Amino acid sequence: MAVAVISVQRVTKRYAGHTAVHALSLEVPAGGIFGLLGPNGAGKTTTIRMLLSIITPDEGQVVLFGGGGSGRELAPRIGYLPEERGLYPKMRVLDQLAFLGEAKGLSRWDARKRAKAWLERLGIGDWALRKVSDLSKGMQQKVQFAGALQHEPELVILDEPFSGLDPVNSQVMRDVVVEVARSGRSVLFSTHIMEHAEKMCERVAIIARGEKVVDGTLAEIKREAGKSHVALSFTRNAPVAQQVLGDRSLVATVDDAGASAEVGLVPGADPERLLKALIAADVGLSRFEVVEPSLQSIFIAKVGPEAAHPVAREGV
Repeated sequence: MAVAVISVQRVTKRYAGHTAVHALSLEVPAGGIFGLLGPNGAGKTTTIRMLLSIITPDEGQVVLFGGGGSGRELAPRIGYLPEERGLYPKMRVLDQLAFLGEAKGLSRWDARKRAKAWLERLGIGDWALRKVSDLSKGMQQKVQFAGALQHEPELVILDEPFSGLDPVNSQVMRDVVVEVARSGRSVLFSTHIMEHAEKMCERVAIIARGEKVVDGTLAEIKREAGKSHVALSFTRNAPVAQQVLGDRSLVATVDDAGASAEVGLVPGADPERLLKALIAADVGLSRFEVVEPSLQSIFIAKVGPEAAHPVAREGV
């Protein structure tokens, strides 16, 4: 069996009585895209900072590339895009990227050559000699993205990489991430946007309030949840439809988009029972289909809406 590129073994991190990450274990296989998913405040960024030895866990162990070095010692083999921007605003864009490349072990000549190539690839080559402060937030995000990849790291860690980007630029960066994974390298991709994760990730782990609630391949997770999901649309009597979908003896979760919804049934519930209830309610049912659940609906079912508002947990 191939050695995991990341192994997290019962890691816990506390801050002044609040437990940000609790007994978290993960295995990220070499190659492909692994999604670290969760609502804001779930502990994703704290976990990433422990992987990189920016902070140390209070309990547990992090092993990268099978052992033999910390995140800092292994930095040349890792590309990291943090959620927060960390560029020098008064530096020229090309100089900033070349500096980041040299910090990862590239020669000055190679760093500048690669920096120019990446700026062209990401559509901001004309800004190479401008100051970082002249760039929009989205363009600065692309510069940091290039900085994480230009030294061709074995492991790429991306923390909310598409934050602040318009759809076109998000797609450009997603295409690059997929290309990196297809080359055999490993990507750990952290996000709270399930649509991005569903399109890109082969394996995912969902954490909420610092604890893991789901872990596995996307196909396995969907197959396990797929026997109890219904996609439906209706054309009238929306308040009545919502009453039917609010029956918690039948419906566990609702991912609602107005006149359409994806519904997760309670364990053991018969979809036909829901169908009969909607027909009796005269809601103008135009679609009723047992479907493979979306990652968004699985996320809601496993995490719950209350997890979007993290609360302090007493340290133990």
